[in-house]
Amino acid sequence: MNRKLLRSVREYKRESILTPLLVVMEVFMEVLIPLLMANIIDIGIMESDMGYIVKTGALLVLLAMVALVFGAKAGNLGAVASAGYAKNLRHDIFYKIQDFSFGNIDHFSTSGLVTRLTTDITNVQMAYMFTIRLLVRAPIMIVLSLIMTLTINVKVAVMILITIPILGGTLIFIAKKAHPHFIKVFDEYDILNNTVQENVNAARVVKAYVRADYENEKFGKISTIVYNLFTRAEKIVAWNNPVMMFTMYVVVLVMVYIGGEDIVFGRMQTGELTSVIVYALQILMSLMMVSFVFVMIMIAEASSDRIKEVLDEVPEMEDGADALTEVANGDIDFENVSFSYGGEGGNLSLKDVNLHIKSGQIVGIIGGTGSAKSTLVQLIPRLYDVTKGAVKVGGHDVRDYSLKALRDQVSVVLQKNVLFTGTISDNIRWGDENASDEEVQRVCKLAQADSFIQEFPGKYNTMIVEGGNNVSGGQKQRLCIARALLKKPKILILDDSTSAVDTRTDALIRQAFREEIPDTTKIIIAQRISSVEDADVIIVMDDGKINGIGTSEELLRTNEIYREVYESQVKGGAYNE
Repeated sequence: MNRKLLRSVREYKRESILTPLLVVMEVFMEVLIPLLMANIIDIGIMESDMGYIVKTGALLVLLAMVALVFGAKAGNLGAVASAGYAKNLRHDIFYKIQDFSFGNIDHFSTSGLVTRLTTDITNVQMAYMFTIRLLVRAPIMIVLSLIMTLTINVKVAVMILITIPILGGTLIFIAKKAHPHFIKVFDEYDILNNTVQENVNAARVVKAYVRADYENEKFGKISTIVYNLFTRAEKIVAWNNPVMMFTMYVVVLVMVYIGGEDIVFGRMQTGELTSVIVYALQILMSLMMVSFVFVMIMIAEASSDRIKEVLDEVPEMEDGADALTEVANGDIDFENVSFSYGGEGGNLSLKDVNLHIKSGQIVGIIGGTGSAKSTLVQLIPRLYDVTKGAVKVGGHDVRDYSLKALRDQVSVVLQKNVLFTGTISDNIRWGDENASDEEVQRVCKLAQADSFIQEFPGKYNTMIVEGGNNVSGGQKQRLCIARALLKKPKILILDDSTSAVDTRTDALIRQAFREEIPDTTKIIIAQRISSVEDADVIIVMDDGKINGIGTSEELLRTNEIYREVYESQVKGGAYNE
């Protein structure tokens, strides 16, 4: 078991320690039972001593009950320890993910993270429970049973001693052969989960394009791969039981032969032979437990490595010891900023950008697809860190702020913002969980969302389903804008966040921004000229560079890209869409 992962046991150390101790006590009781059974046969029955049979039988029942109590308590504590360990692991992974930047998250697929939080942790949980119970029980049972056998019949004990490494080696060989298949299957699980996730999230698109057959075929292929990998592994592991049973029957037959001969010549009693057979079976069953746990540990080892990848991921952004906690104003400065998603040496998405935005300004950004408009604004709240240069907010480098303080004052409505399962009020209060109903309604009015909310039967208590699929695209955008406004930010960034609303609603939103939050710096990325035409300043992006800056009138005179977009939209009728 991975040592780093074991740190997550934490408050369940007590249960994790008591479980194996109770298992040891249970084994001691179970080892004494065959000895008492032998005495009942050899002394009580052979000498017709009913008193001895009753007395020893009562002791045997008492030992069995004590063993039962120890075993039940060990099982209970083991379940608590393993379930608690799994709970802590999920907590640690989930909280670690919360510290990830976009760059960190890009290292893992969504489905891969989900598999780690579910299937992988379940594997580790099962292996942990078997380790603190069966893996403690089996070796002690083997040793004690072997000692007891030695005291009864040395020849039988030697035979069992020879059998143990042969059988143990065979079972370990089987487990090792199966291990590579179990490792492969988890990568395929990621693909399987990703396929399901894509299909469910895009269910409307699948139905609209009548692609259900294609999706079924795609799912069938990956499902078959998972089936084949598991089948190969299980076929190998399936040899465990036949090998064990064959060995068990052979050992019993040899013991009966040796024991029968010793009984005939008076070197051994019937009860002793019975107890030796029981001890031998206990040893063989313990070996089977070891092989089973060994398989589980190898499966869990593959899962542990995947979990450790997440826990070992170093967050690209961490607060400094003297991080700033106050953002003075909404001033924004880009000083010789270059950025690459691949880090140093990668292809630059932004190239030597210099820019100054005054607090309270309305700034429009336009540009073609791939011109790095979204990349530019994502550097402001430090969703990514610059590769070269510096981005400053309120006169300080964004890297000097605590992430919470910075992001509390920089609200971003991204292109792919989502709503969460819960009421409309719950979703809006992501901006401020302590906001009053009046504050929620106010920001919804600013975002032009209040009117359609009032039309719902439940109004602000209307439930939003997963992903916000029961509201339209334009309604979802307006709810996301309202959520961002509730933070009362010094900087508000709308990344093409009014694309699904009509031009009249778009205009009303911008008017509300200008009148109601004049001191907030507002950055609007848009494809429509009408969305940015009245901005204080418009930035034209092209191939990761600033191609032009100015008002609409200035850019019409001086910037060819802006002029072409303006004329194509106005003359093409897009202006009045």
